[in-house]
Amino acid sequence: MKINEQASMASVQGTPQLTKYEIHDVLRNRRRTWVLEQLQQTRKPISLRELSEKVAAVETGETPPPRNIRESVYNSLHQTHLPKLDELGIVEYHVDRKIVAQAERFQQVTLYMEVVSADDVTWATYYLTVGVVALIVITLSNVRFPVFAALSATEWAILFFALLGLSALYQRVSHESIYLDVLRPRDND
Repeated sequence: MKINEQASMASVQGTPQLTKYEIHDVLRNRRRTWVLEQLQQTRKPISLRELSEKVAAVETGETPPPRNIRESVYNSLHQTHLPKLDELGIVEYHVDRKIVAQAERFQQVTLYMEVVSADDVTWATYYLTVGVVALIVITLSNVRFPVFAALSATEWAILFFALLGLSALYQRVSHESIYLDVLRPRDND
């Protein structure tokens, strides 16, 4: 899709799209990526102090992280990373109260990040697995294989489509952004 097409689609939806260059620039910095991961995992507003402690813990692998690292992370988030993310509309950083929350463009960036632990299954893998299993089960039902012939291919297809629909609904609801009500939404320029 061309950038002009993206921009026209975004204006129809109401939130201007970030360019792929802006998204890659944001994600190329580890601390900014860790900030986004923390906000994606907590899905609620967080204080700068708590956020910097979590990012420092990820960076060092120590809990609690060393004080000098916490201070370094705190200062770099406050002075550099959060203002940049706020300017792009990815997070809302209320400087006076030192509170960080997801903003309108947050999901545009997190589409490029799928945060899962090492033993978790990504949504892409889940959907692929369900699709392959559905294909196998429906095929076995069509050839009247004993266990799978209990339901018709159509009935199996309805069950798998229902499973996919419910899974997509669950994924959508569980990944909704939560905004801090007291922070004003950014004005569109």
